[in-house]
Amino acid sequence: MSRVRVEFFGLARSRSGVEAFELNAATLCDVINHLTERFPALAQTCFPDGTISSHWLFSLNGRDFTRQDSTELADGDVLLLLSADAGG
Repeated sequence: MSRVRVEFFGLARSRSGVEAFELNAATLCDVINHLTERFPALAQTCFPDGTISSHWLFSLNGRDFTRQDSTELADGDVLLLLSADAGG
């Protein structure tokens, strides 16, 4: 497991109630599962069926955009959860 940071902006920040959250995760699937447990209001909006909604995506280290549950994470990775229209 890697220590990663998830940052929230806009509606995601409003629904989570926090600016950022750190957790241990090996894949994006682990992150989604953890966020779903920890932030139910966020989960209703972003992960309604246990996977990321087509209206949302993650930016990985400010370089890549992904929705793939299997995306592997490394220690120190930073994920930004944002609406798809904001991220492209």
